[in-house]
Amino acid sequence: MTAHRTLNLSRRKFIGLAVGGTTLAATGGYALSDRRNLLRADLPPDLPDLDTLQPDEREILFLASLAPSGHNTQPWFVIPLAPWHWIIGNDRRRWLPAVDPEQRETLLSLGAFLENLEKAAGAFGYACRWTLLGASNQNERVMEVQLIKGGSRNTATVESMKGRRTMRAGFSREALRNEDLTHLVAGESGLIHYLPTGSKEARYIDAQTIEANRLQAARDPAQQELADWIRFRSDEARKHRDGLTTGGMEITGFAGWVVRNFYDKASVQTADFRERGIAQVRREVAASAGWLLITSKDASVAALLDTGRRMQRLFLKVRARRIALHPMTQILEEPSTKLALRPTIGIDDPVQFILRVGYVVDYPPPVSLRRPVGWFLRKGAA
Repeated sequence: MTAHRTLNLSRRKFIGLAVGGTTLAATGGYALSDRRNLLRADLPPDLPDLDTLQPDEREILFLASLAPSGHNTQPWFVIPLAPWHWIIGNDRRRWLPAVDPEQRETLLSLGAFLENLEKAAGAFGYACRWTLLGASNQNERVMEVQLIKGGSRNTATVESMKGRRTMRAGFSREALRNEDLTHLVAGESGLIHYLPTGSKEARYIDAQTIEANRLQAARDPAQQELADWIRFRSDEARKHRDGLTTGGMEITGFAGWVVRNFYDKASVQTADFRERGIAQVRREVAASAGWLLITSKDASVAALLDTGRRMQRLFLKVRARRIALHPMTQILEEPSTKLALRPTIGIDDPVQFILRVGYVVDYPPPVSLRRPVGWFLRKGAA
């Protein structure tokens, strides 16, 4: 999934905007401007759709929607067929064709959604009966699921789903401890690979991540796609409840105020924005415990969904051990860097995720926005 670049201001532009901000504040305009990051906790609770879903169904689907996705596009929809019987779909309106032309990452995101759905269903005492529908990455109907009542209610992972967060700053360079690594890869032997910081393989990923970001930043369609999913204004973020917000990109304080009030989609196409984004990537790859790579046995629809589920299981384990993950998959999105990856690092199976990993001291609550369940329900044929 494409990394969420942090916006940085050039010194000249920042000083100019700071002066402007001072003037704005002095004239009272600051009080009327977009003053603080819009966070997930600021959104009102989802309103019930009494004609469509039972309350427990709605809660299960909301928990499923807390799964991550590239640019936070949330590329899923749900068709209710009957109570506790749904089709999970692939929303083509939320694809990222510039960086994910074959919808590989979209399928991975849907896999993460399915993993959350199954865990949420278990919390309410249901088991999932799955039927794969999709034969290609582009099929709209991906999976049919029936929830079958029975068994004990397993609520252990609900708080993990609610607390899952992608982080970008504050990573330690301390290598992952053996006991933590064993916990993270338990049951996933041969499918999750740790490249510790300082190793030859990790240094290669560092360099190629910077190179892939440079290549991607030079591609106008990729930059335009990024711009289309950045919600610069809080009113825009509140309207859509998806995409990349200043809070989600960890731009806080006065810098966040400047971005929300003075930046727009055209800013993303400027040379300064692109250069600052690459500089931020350099800082990020220099600070971590290394990389976790997640592989699949092949690139089939079933394998991609399973790999997305594997990534989500990993995400649900890390917070309790104060380990942060940051997907940075541009290497897999640029043909030249992707081609050289597997033979260079010595992994035979297809690499589907590249995650920067590291211990953190502070682990704040999640801030990325989510659409209400009713917004991704569809009635009738897809």
